[in-house]
Amino acid sequence: CGLVAITPASGFVGPIASISVGIIAGVVTYMSLHFLNRYTKIDDTLGVWPAHGMGGFIGALLTGVFAQKAINVAGNNGLIFGNPGQFGIQALAVIVTSAYAFVATFVIVKILNKFMGFRVSEKEEQMGLDIVEEGEKAYNP
Repeated sequence: CGLVAITPASGFVGPIASISVGIIAGVVTYMSLHFLNRYTKIDDTLGVWPAHGMGGFIGALLTGVFAQKAINVAGNNGLIFGNPGQFGIQALAVIVTSAYAFVATFVIVKILNKFMGFRVSEKEEQMGLDIVEEGEKAYNP
């Protein structure tokens, strides 16, 4: 999750900031995973939302905190290097991107669900998805 988070900041922050981004992202993604599993009924078996969604969210946001012009002269300094405006730009970009991704995903899910559905029945799940979906048994208990 730290690697996901550092990706947006990778060309703009130094080594200590990179470690900080990784640690902060690790905590946030763990808390997101805990929240998802405990308080929602969302089936995210691979942890895509906590790892990539929240990890990327935090990484992009922290780019506005830790960015250094000394690392990349084409970029800007971040919040801790005297440019609070960069944090605002990053926050706006994260909010707009998140809203777009949510709306686009919602529309795609609604369209696809109308034609093919996303969930198997409880009976099919009890039988085992290897039998139902693939027509073969993957494991012998």
